[in-house]
Amino acid sequence: MGLPTLEFSDSFVDSPDFRERLKCHEIELDRTNTFIKELIKDGHQLICALKNLSAAVQKFSQSLQEFQFECIGDAETDDEVNIAQSFKEFSQLLNTMEEERRRLIQNADDVLITPLERFRKEQIGATKEGKKKFDKEAEKYYSSLEKHLNLSSRKKESALQEADAQIDKERQLFHDASLEYVFKIQEVQEKKKFEFVEPLLSFLQGLFTFYHEGYELAHEFEPYKQQLQFNLQNTRNNFLSTKQEVEKLMNRVRSADQDQKPPGQWTMESYLYVQEKRESAVCIRSSLSVSLFSQNGVMSNPTEKFRLKSCIRRKTDSIDKRFCFDIEVVERHGIITLQALSESNRRLWLEAMDGKEPVTYLNETGFNFVRKCIQLVEVRGLNTMGLYRVGGINSKVQKLMTTAFSPKAASDMDLDPDTWDNKTITSGLKNYLRLVCSLGFSTCYRLMLLLLMEIQNAKSDDQNYRVCAVHTLVHKLPDKNKEMLEILIEHLLNVSTHSESNMMTVSNLGVIFGPTLMRSQEETVAAMMNIKFQNIVVEILIENFEKASESKDNTQHTPVRNDTFILYLYMSILTTVQKFWVYEHIGKSFLILIRRDAKAIYSCEAEHSNELSFPQGAHFSNVYPSVEPGWLQATFEGKTGLVPENYVVFL
Repeated sequence: MGLPTLEFSDSFVDSPDFRERLKCHEIELDRTNTFIKELIKDGHQLICALKNLSAAVQKFSQSLQEFQFECIGDAETDDEVNIAQSFKEFSQLLNTMEEERRRLIQNADDVLITPLERFRKEQIGATKEGKKKFDKEAEKYYSSLEKHLNLSSRKKESALQEADAQIDKERQLFHDASLEYVFKIQEVQEKKKFEFVEPLLSFLQGLFTFYHEGYELAHEFEPYKQQLQFNLQNTRNNFLSTKQEVEKLMNRVRSADQDQKPPGQWTMESYLYVQEKRESAVCIRSSLSVSLFSQNGVMSNPTEKFRLKSCIRRKTDSIDKRFCFDIEVVERHGIITLQALSESNRRLWLEAMDGKEPVTYLNETGFNFVRKCIQLVEVRGLNTMGLYRVGGINSKVQKLMTTAFSPKAASDMDLDPDTWDNKTITSGLKNYLRLVCSLGFSTCYRLMLLLLMEIQNAKSDDQNYRVCAVHTLVHKLPDKNKEMLEILIEHLLNVSTHSESNMMTVSNLGVIFGPTLMRSQEETVAAMMNIKFQNIVVEILIENFEKASESKDNTQHTPVRNDTFILYLYMSILTTVQKFWVYEHIGKSFLILIRRDAKAIYSCEAEHSNELSFPQGAHFSNVYPSVEPGWLQATFEGKTGLVPENYVVFL
């Protein structure tokens, strides 16, 4: 049902029915005004969404334009060329569409928002002003009319005539306001039919233009689309026709040897693991150079390149890792131990690097060589001045070593006294001991060295404690190593008994054989500063030979001391690998020495099940270094676990 008609004549009567019909029009105008407000708000959101959509499409188009489609192989078919070019065609099509959308967005304010806002303010706003005027004049007229009707009839005629004229004037003003208000209401109700709808029609026309442009572009794009679909179908057919052959090839590769075959006689490439740094690496060899790459994705450091000097297979019993081999390079001092992926992979590496089999010195030939050297020295050279201090000629020493350890030499070969003088024999013996120690014989000796360093730093004068500690370490040596040590120390003890003539006191022998038995893997200033402790270890071994060589069961265990920080400091300077060695080879007999009490200076919340949670001021017992760097093993409230080392202080 539509709105009721407003007659101008009804404005003069101003009946309740007229007021009711007028109210219906006012309600409709308020509803229209509210609707236009919401429509303008939605229009702004639509324009904003179109802008965001346009920006997203442009970004998408730019990504398509920048992408370079690459195909496998050096040459491409026509189908592959068209497919590779398709992204740029898509990008151009989207850009053309977006140009029309940008015009639509730019005109949206002028076409839609501004006309609606103008109609709401100028037309509906003017009607509201007319209503205010109508209400004001109506109130004024009816107030004057009430006063006029209350005039007494006894007033003078002139006063009554003046009152009648005044009320007529008020009535005319009220009727004029009423007529204008009715006229404006009906005018707005009629004008909204076109002034309200025309902006919407113009905006839709812009949308139609945009979509029509898309239709035209789609029509123009149709031939290219058909050609591209043809190219895609050809490519799919080619893939399906070759897929079976590719799967057969994959299965053949899968069933073949998994080790990477060398591309050529002097080239090898595969992953290796560097044991010293505990980090994986890729090793590529070309000619006589080796390159090491960090295996962590993108490399942050430049590639290290080395020139190969030698390559030797690592014996299984010399390291707890499989498939290892050692290389020496020109640019770095010492041996680099690498781990291959399998035994066959190691064999390929050894072939590519012209690798050698390891030379075993701690065998029957080695023991025979040491005994023969000691025999010659003790028979004719114990009283020689400067024995073991004066070195022999290097060429003669090398000839002695080559002769004694030649594969063709007998294991019980005698050394001719007339051929080899004392200086050559003593230098050869020291050279042999250095070779044995470089292959791992000095591991326990270096632990002795660290122990003695900390005992010395603690200003300990407990000689029995030192001897017992060294004794425990000696008996942790493998049988062959321990036997070789006993042979050598017994000989050095014999040499020291003739010190009045040969000047080889226990102290001098320590100076000579300390660096020989405990040679540092790296020649650094710090290593040189530790020489004095190496000498002390050898002195203890010589002076206490009988006690150090006793059966372990016949010797008291290492005594427990109050200054347990000695071995704590000792453990703290070891690497994780060395700590594992200590736990495995030294055993728990030393762990009791490094257990201490500590106090928490910060609170901590455990993140893993093997860690402890504790408040500030917590008291820990049985604290000793963990194999985890930066962590300690401790007991708190009956529970044992890991605590951060920098969260506690020792008591």
